[in-house]
Amino acid sequence: MEAEHCAALPPPPPSSCPPPPRGDEAAAPALAEQPACPPAPAQPPLLPASPELLEFDDDEDLEVFSKDASLMEVNSFSPLMPTSPSSMINQYRFDDEPELKDLFITVDDPESHITAIETFITYRIVTKTTRGEFDSSEYEVRRRYQDFLWLKGRLEEAHPTLIVPPLPEKFIMKGVVERFNEEFIETRRKALHKFLNRIADHPTLTFKEDFKIFLTAQAWELSSHKKQGPGLFSRMGQTVKAVASSMRGGAVKNRPEAFTEMNDYVDIFSQKISLLDKISHRVYKEEKDYFCEMKEFGPIHTLWSASEEDLAETLKGVAGCIDKCCKATEKRMAALSESLFPTIHEYMLYSEILKGALKRRDHIQAELDSKVDAVYNKKTENDLLSEEIGNLEDKVECANNALQADWDRWKQSMCLDMKLAFSNVAESNIRYYEQSLSKKSGCDSK
Repeated sequence: MEAEHCAALPPPPPSSCPPPPRGDEAAAPALAEQPACPPAPAQPPLLPASPELLEFDDDEDLEVFSKDASLMEVNSFSPLMPTSPSSMINQYRFDDEPELKDLFITVDDPESHITAIETFITYRIVTKTTRGEFDSSEYEVRRRYQDFLWLKGRLEEAHPTLIVPPLPEKFIMKGVVERFNEEFIETRRKALHKFLNRIADHPTLTFKEDFKIFLTAQAWELSSHKKQGPGLFSRMGQTVKAVASSMRGGAVKNRPEAFTEMNDYVDIFSQKISLLDKISHRVYKEEKDYFCEMKEFGPIHTLWSASEEDLAETLKGVAGCIDKCCKATEKRMAALSESLFPTIHEYMLYSEILKGALKRRDHIQAELDSKVDAVYNKKTENDLLSEEIGNLEDKVECANNALQADWDRWKQSMCLDMKLAFSNVAESNIRYYEQSLSKKSGCDSK
């Protein structure tokens, strides 16, 4: 299988640089006239040599994280990658993606529904497409959160070893009012919008019939289609099987090395992304405290200027400067909450999705191993299991190929998303300091 995977990879592009000189040619003066060629970026290994789970103290998170760059090395971008976020979006494209996008999905217009039994939110989903399998070029439907859960479950059932995008968590009861406040609804709307567009961009999931029905069917049609899915006892059987598989854990004997490396990578990634979430929220909290203090200091200096005639102009200038810095700080806080936080949180959820896909692959592998052991130990007739073993071998190979391809695609997407999120934060910080130090603020002239 590994040989087939390697054979499917495209050959490296031919180098445009002249070969290095040999022998006496190295001393030739003409060597200095050869055009310089930028060194090719080194290809990092898939994982650190010996991944270990680390423990962090609250006061040392920032220092430890800055020193341990193993995850950054694993997913580092080429130095030739354009640094501007807009240029990255224009130039970065996966090999398996179509050149022209043919499916556009928007989630908007949340609407509350109150019945005698429950209160819930629905979201409008507008789909525009040029695909031939759709009967129309534009659809508009309304869906609630449970409908999104159904879609995700059907996709995972049909493709257990593909990386299905995560949904925002189901609301945990902290207070009924919080569930329906505007901030919560808007955060969920953005996450649902990203969920559907992740599926639309996926080379396999985008063509699933369940996805098409979700986007196009009216509410009663979708309800009827849901009833055609697996029954309660079937779902219970799948749950029991999944639990049994997870209890076996690392009992898989013949797991390929690539998937062992994936398991190690996910463990490290889960820890790193959790640490990033912790640090970013700490930075936001400190920024918010700073913002609240500045909002108080501005009016104080304005009042002070009324009682100090000699210092009136200076104090008014300081008050104006504080006001400018306060507005700049508010924009920087918005950049954190709108760009960095959602990206980090989404990939925290992705870590659980990855673990689930790897466990389901291991379950298929373990089932094959048990059948092979039964034949080897002559616990049953070989003829009874030969066909079943052959089918399981095909199933394992398909699962391996699907997960490996999706894994590579996911890593590329993760690299781009994280780089873009931190680039946006960096640009926001630059704008913050430019606005704070601007002569228009009046700080430098007072």
